[in-house]
Amino acid sequence: MAQYAVLIYSPAPADPMDLTPDYAALLERYPAQVAELGGQILTGFALQPSTTATAVRGDLVTDGPFVEAKEVVAGFFILEAPDLDVALKIARLNPATIDGGVEVRPLFVPPAE
Repeated sequence: MAQYAVLIYSPAPADPMDLTPDYAALLERYPAQVAELGGQILTGFALQPSTTATAVRGDLVTDGPFVEAKEVVAGFFILEAPDLDVALKIARLNPATIDGGVEVRPLFVPPAE
């Protein structure tokens, strides 16, 4: 089955400790919704707030995220889904789409030699 990285974007700084009880309830329902559509979350992680990020460009190391933006990457998960259409249906159900958004990217599979 195809695999996709699903990047979760939330308003900066995207502190996971600021989740509301309603949002947490939506997150608890999400894995069952994914399964109903034929997908499976293989692994996922929430990130610390973007204020904890450190950017590295060559020899320059600076505090803060690589790119300053109103929305930041708040987490990601690896999704297994039958195809991109199903992966996008699953992405649309993610609670992050309420105030932020999600990005679905197929995982790279090196060509067979």
